[in-house]
Amino acid sequence: MSNKLDDFALDRLFRTARTRNGWTDRPVTEQQLRELYDLMKFGPTSSNCCPARFVWVRSAEGKGKLAVLAAAGNAPKILAASVTVIVGYDLNFAEQMPKLFPARGEQMKGYFSDPLVAQTTAFRNSSLQGAYLIIAARALGLDCGPMSGFNNDAVDSEFFANTRIKSNFICSIGYGSDQSLFPRNPRLTFEESGRFA
Repeated sequence: MSNKLDDFALDRLFRTARTRNGWTDRPVTEQQLRELYDLMKFGPTSSNCCPARFVWVRSAEGKGKLAVLAAAGNAPKILAASVTVIVGYDLNFAEQMPKLFPARGEQMKGYFSDPLVAQTTAFRNSSLQGAYLIIAARALGLDCGPMSGFNNDAVDSEFFANTRIKSNFICSIGYGSDQSLFPRNPRLTFEESGRFA
């Protein structure tokens, strides 16, 4: 793992990649979504807990249900994108620990049985997995439009009813257009964002 990616790859993943607000009508296939998941699932999580759960909203009915639960500015993005994934987190993720961490799965189940530990771990690591999803999508030639402007409780009720899964954020995925593409905003410098210790 010592070879640096070339500039094309770094541009695609970070430097020239943009959050998309407009979308073309080019579809994203189920096979592409499975390839996307099979790539992003290898991103690290605490004790390999993998708490993220995904709803790939791509039917007209599903998009309509999700759009009415989103902020007014986000609804058209959901309707226009080929897919909008709801990135959730399962508060019962520890039930999978014997499979995900065979060496100490039962022990880890006990550790994560504390509700506060489970909540903190699930939210943090589903956020990481959502970020891996964005990077993996870009690596596969797709564009992303992550959003947090929606009614979490209503989304949970509509898409995660009768489970212990909670929504974290949503992300449209597809082939972006330059419609409503804003100029890139500034970022903090190294010195502004951190320090050595």
